Amino acid sequence: MHITSGRWIHGLLLALLTALLWGILPIKLKQVLQVMDPITVTWYRLLVSGGLLFIWLRAKRRLPSVQALGRKGKGLVLVAVCGLMGNYVLYLVGLNLLSPGTAQLVVQLGPVLLLVASVFVFKERFSLGQGIGLLVLLGGFGLFFNQRLEELLTSLGAYTTGVLTIVLATSIWVFYALSQKQLLTVWHSQQVMMVIYLSCALLLTPWVHPLEVLQLTPVQGWLLLACCLNTLVAYGAFAEALAHWEASRVSATLALTPLVTLVAVALAAWVWPEYVQAEGLNGLGYLGAVTVVLGSALVALGPSLVAGWRARKARLGQVL
Repeated sequence: MHITSGRWIHGLLLALLTALLWGILPIKLKQVLQVMDPITVTWYRLLVSGGLLFIWLRAKRRLPSVQALGRKGKGLVLVAVCGLMGNYVLYLVGLNLLSPGTAQLVVQLGPVLLLVASVFVFKERFSLGQGIGLLVLLGGFGLFFNQRLEELLTSLGAYTTGVLTIVLATSIWVFYALSQKQLLTVWHSQQVMMVIYLSCALLLTPWVHPLEVLQLTPVQGWLLLACCLNTLVAYGAFAEALAHWEASRVSATLALTPLVTLVAVALAAWVWPEYVQAEGLNGLGYLGAVTVVLGSALVALGPSLVAGWRARKARLGQVL
């Protein structure tokens, strides 16, 4: 069992850095997608991230051994590759139809779907605290979509299609996450990500248009580079945060990501109104976003909250 270092301040700062990087990512991607198609953008992101990891692991002489995988491991790699590739491409397709804040909020379904899948696949427990968190999260979504709830439920326009595409992307991500969790018993995280990134890039190659990058403005070019590096740096910060802090607390901190996106969009729309549009939410919409974040945090912290409550109850019983 992995034991954290106990340096919780380091873990908190690294988790906040991850939330910041993931929070501003859709804003940058939105600008790049004005010129490039989703598959090509995904290909560049995966190729750059995987290539840098390959150079790093090669220099450290820590490239993964394929023989260590076995037949089952190779099947897991295939599922993880298809899952991540589908998630990346479908997320960008959905982002093209939605605002960054809406896309990032819908992504909060990912940890919940992973939790439900883990109950069936890994026989993990679903606690009362997590059930309450799930109800809070679903209520938050109802508040967030209050202005367009009728459109979501009665028509299949661009907005509804975008939301459903992000939901599908998040659902596919669960297969990747479950496979990666198993692969970590054979390879360490950097080796797993390198193989998955480069494999995804290779599979996407027949459908990419790499020369589209020449159509980018200098600003969009720098944003594309930032998108490529974002995944690598954010994931590294996330992995390091887990080394110093409990996974449930890291996950609860990362639930802040949609709020980071909403604040970043508001600031960007104020500073660069010609490039970024404001979200256009009403008061209930912003309240819903906060409620979704609280629900997501409760889902992450549910087991530890229940365990803490039982421990305090037991100590109180001993005293009495």
